[in-house]
Amino acid sequence: MKKYFNVNLEFNKDVADQIIERTIEHNRKGYVCAIEANNLAIANQNKKFNETLNSSLVNVCDGSNIAWLLGKIYKKHFCSYIGNDLFINFVNKGKYRQYFLGNTDEVLTSLKINLCQIDPTISEMCFSSLPFSTVEDFDYSSIAEHINSDSPDIIWVSLGAPKQELFMKNLLPYLNKGVMFGIGAVFNFNSSVGKVRRAPKWILKLRMEWFYRALEEPKKNIPRYWNFIKLLPKLIYIEFKHISKSVY
Repeated sequence: MKKYFNVNLEFNKDVADQIIERTIEHNRKGYVCAIEANNLAIANQNKKFNETLNSSLVNVCDGSNIAWLLGKIYKKHFCSYIGNDLFINFVNKGKYRQYFLGNTDEVLTSLKINLCQIDPTISEMCFSSLPFSTVEDFDYSSIAEHINSDSPDIIWVSLGAPKQELFMKNLLPYLNKGVMFGIGAVFNFNSSVGKVRRAPKWILKLRMEWFYRALEEPKKNIPRYWNFIKLLPKLIYIEFKHISKSVY
């Protein structure tokens, strides 16, 4: 991975997949972060969170606009790896034991039904919500005990950023093995309940999913996007500064 906007990012999907699969095959552990505007902005404002992202197994770019912007800066193609695509990719492989952690019981119940249409063996896998808690107050030892007893290869974590990334880093020392993925609203996208939905394909093609999400949950998402927009000039300046240093 190379650092962009002060965060390690892997833009090659095959490389990201290989890192993840190699970790699983060797019974090792780690966590994967999907970097989008919100957690990228927080990483540039909070040192602890920046260290959390840069301590991951691999980070993928969950924002097509971030990839597009870096492409303009570096004058080459950057490919995003959207969190939902990553999720469906590994579910479709049908060869890993998975553990679905977080969100609500209602979403998890519907998610399980839908995913069993893709892979019937998912009916035997664990879907577990978490009690409402701050990152500091989760009982990580107890949570890990349940996960370790199930011995999954993959642990999907749906708590929303930045909570899920901090959660994964705190949980990691207690796990015996397995790759955790922080995937936010992906559980909601793939269930049939609630108001949170994936944007229509025509909006995705226009790289306007952020706008769709802003209208979908304005109180939550508009402040997040505004925070990123305010930081954008500084982030762009940093990248051009790196380019000038590498030239000279």
